[in-house]
Amino acid sequence: MNRYPVLHGVNDLRMESHPIPALGPNEVLLRMSKVGLCGSDLSLMYKGKLGDYVMVPPLGVGHEASGVVTKCGSAVTTLKPGDRVAVEPGDPCGKCEFCRSGHYNNCVTASFHASPVPNPGCLALYFVHRADFCFKLPDNVTQEEGALIEPFAVAIHACRRARVTAGTTVLVCGAGPLGLLSLLAAKAMGATSILVTDVRPERLETARKMGANYTMLAGGADPQKEAKRIEEVMGCMPEVTLECTGVEVAFQTAIYATRSCGAVLMVGLPSVDLKLPIVHAGLREVDILGVFRYLNCYPIAIDLISKGVVDVKPLITHRFKFDEFQKAFEFFRNGTDGAIKCMISCD
Repeated sequence: MNRYPVLHGVNDLRMESHPIPALGPNEVLLRMSKVGLCGSDLSLMYKGKLGDYVMVPPLGVGHEASGVVTKCGSAVTTLKPGDRVAVEPGDPCGKCEFCRSGHYNNCVTASFHASPVPNPGCLALYFVHRADFCFKLPDNVTQEEGALIEPFAVAIHACRRARVTAGTTVLVCGAGPLGLLSLLAAKAMGATSILVTDVRPERLETARKMGANYTMLAGGADPQKEAKRIEEVMGCMPEVTLECTGVEVAFQTAIYATRSCGAVLMVGLPSVDLKLPIVHAGLREVDILGVFRYLNCYPIAIDLISKGVVDVKPLITHRFKFDEFQKAFEFFRNGTDGAIKCMISCD
């Protein structure tokens, strides 16, 4: 039997036991190791929705995950029992126009574990998944680092869409997990001048330790004045802004702050409706680009960690046992004791 938490409604998360599903020929059975909590998990847990997607219970939780292969389907040749893997938790069809054109992250029928529709989550003792979306971890990459491959892949995808390269000047709005990982991704791709903003001084301290060239305490009500402060601190207007908060005033600041012909990336998921100074983007040819999950980024993320180019371990501030999932959610929600990334052990 398998055990995993199931979300039945807002703030109604219950541990349940269910049979392990049959293994398909191209699938593997994983004994889950580590699962990190994400802001989207919190949104589903405490709001019942994610952006304009409304949760349809019952729903599993967790998608930042690593595990160990325990059994392989008859057609699997790339993995074997005992292999440690990072889980890319999607399941695109491979047949639609987006999959066939190389944009599987925008597959029209893809399932995602766990998304607002009823899908099993990765926070479980066992998980069945397609083998080609399980990526073997090198010996020097831990299971906890393996669980951070998923959010790191989001940051890498954002930087690739923004075409961050050697010498790019970058503003990162927000020093939560996604903002800090975006900082690491931008540095790895060659950005040489990076400013990170946040409303919490302790998170800015973490950003400095992780390599930010500049930090700035946000919180001003006037986004144009905030943008001017950013220019003064950096000595220039950033070419790329990675907006990782989803907060309206931060998004407004991002548009005002970004230099003409630059780009603002929507890395954090905002509310459905935002009031934005679009005319300032249009008249200065500032591109506003969406970021949806990731696209062929797992091998890059694993390689950067394995070769020591980036260190994601400082993000993990709190660790919890499998049966402490409720406590982990509360810690993450409240930012208790400076919580940045809460990691749950399934083994």
